[in-house]
Amino acid sequence: DDDDTPEIPLPNVQKDILDKVVEFCTHHVNDPMADIEKPLRSHNMIEVVGEWDANYIEVEQSMLFSIILAANYLDLPSLLDLSCAKVASMIKGKSPEEIRKTFNIVNDFTPEEEAQVREENKWCEEQQN
Repeated sequence: DDDDTPEIPLPNVQKDILDKVVEFCTHHVNDPMADIEKPLRSHNMIEVVGEWDANYIEVEQSMLFSIILAANYLDLPSLLDLSCAKVASMIKGKSPEEIRKTFNIVNDFTPEEEAQVREENKWCEEQQN
């Protein structure tokens, strides 16, 4: 009887995203996802995680960010790691300008402010080389 099944309200998760989360959980119920090596060794997700996970997380940006929010809200660390690794793979090896283009981020720094930020974070760029 369906009337006896308790409802669990999830106001922060849309049905299509919940379906995607359930797909992940169903796949990994008896085969937990392996830890993701950090820093990522590649921008190609198939080289970072298994083929199923790489294909699973190959979604449009809006869905990707919704999966991140749902994984966080539902406390699913492996799905949160996977989805954040996907975002990291989209950033890996790109210049700030390329990252802005990828994520449609408007650069609201003045040239002087941008130069100051680059100077303050020069150590970060040096570690990448």
